[in-house]
Amino acid sequence: MRIVVDVAPLSHPRTGVGNYIRGSLLGLTEAGAHEVVAFAPASRRGKREIERALAGVEVERQLPVVPAAHAIRTAWSRVGRPPVERVAGPADVFHFSDWMYPPQRGGVRSTMIHDLVPLHHPEWVHARTRRMHGAKYRHAAETCDVVIVNSRYTGDDVALTLGIRPERIHVAYPGIEEEFVPDGERADLGRPYVLTVATLEPRKNLATLVGGHRQLDDGLALAVAGGEGWGEQPLLDVEGIIRLGYTPPDELPGLYRGAAAFVYPSLYEGFGMPVVEAMACGVPVVASSHPSLDEACGDAAIRVDPLDADAIAGAIRSAIGRRGELVPRGLAHARSFTWLANGRAHLAAWESAR
Repeated sequence: MRIVVDVAPLSHPRTGVGNYIRGSLLGLTEAGAHEVVAFAPASRRGKREIERALAGVEVERQLPVVPAAHAIRTAWSRVGRPPVERVAGPADVFHFSDWMYPPQRGGVRSTMIHDLVPLHHPEWVHARTRRMHGAKYRHAAETCDVVIVNSRYTGDDVALTLGIRPERIHVAYPGIEEEFVPDGERADLGRPYVLTVATLEPRKNLATLVGGHRQLDDGLALAVAGGEGWGEQPLLDVEGIIRLGYTPPDELPGLYRGAAAFVYPSLYEGFGMPVVEAMACGVPVVASSHPSLDEACGDAAIRVDPLDADAIAGAIRSAIGRRGELVPRGLAHARSFTWLANGRAHLAAWESAR
C-alpha cells in the first residue's frame, strides 16, 4: 500500500500539529508500512524546514519547490486539478492536512481534523485560518472516505458538527517520542519554576495563568515556552515570569523535567499533547477542566476551572504538594500513548475503507 501523506505544516517551526505529523510518520513505519511518501509543494525555505523535521524518519520524500507555495496549494485545492498522483506518484491512500486538499484519481481519500476551534470560536483565530479551515472541513465532509481525529472528544464533535457518519471517523491518539522520559538533563533557569508550553494566542488563556501565578508567594517563577501567535498577547514582561519564546521540540524534555509543576489552562483543545509530554517526563500536571482535555489527563492531573485565577494558584500548590502521588499516575497514563499505536490506528482506518 503506497501512502502519500501531506506534510505541508512541517514547512513552519513545529508545534502540536507538526509534532503529530512527524510522530504519525514514525508510527506508520514502525507499524510496518513500507511505502510512505512525505509530500508537500513548498518554498526552498519550507523544504529545508520539512527536511529538518523529518530527520530520522525513514520515508520517501516528494517535496517539489515552488514559488508562493501557500498560494499555489490554495489554488490547487480550489481549482481541483491536476490530480495529486500527477505530482506525487501513484497513491493507494492520500492523507491531507489543513493546508491543502488537491484532488486524486483513486484510492482512499483521508484527512486529519485536530479540532473544530475555528467553527466553535471564530474569535480565537485569524480570519485566514477561519476561511482555510472552513473550506477544508466542508470538503472533507463531502469527499473523504476516512477522517482521522486525535481524540474521541474531537471525533464526536466532528460527527455532530460536520454531519460525518461515525463509521468514517477513526481515533488515532498522539504518542510520545522517546526523549520524553523522567531521567535526563533538567533545565536550570536560575530559580525554581512552574512551566507552561503554548503558542501565545487567546484560547491558551495565559492571562488567567499569569493572574494565578501572581498569587503564589513561594518564589516560583512562571516559565512560558511558546512563540507568538495570533491575537492579543498576554502581558509576560513582568517580575517572576521567564519568557522563553519558541522552544524547539528537542529542548522541551529538559524544561519539563526541571519544572516543579506543569500548568495547562487552555480553554479548548483537540487533545492536549503537552499534558502527556509533561507526565512522561515525571512532572505533576495542573490542567483545564474543559472536557476536550479529559483523554489527555485521565485521572493523573489536577483539573481546574481555567477562568479562575484563584483556583489555578491553589491547584499549583496542591500539585506540588501531591507530587509523590501524581507523578507515578502520570507516568503510567503517559505509557498508553505511543506512535506505534497511532500508526496502527491509521493503517486500520485506511484498510477498512479499501
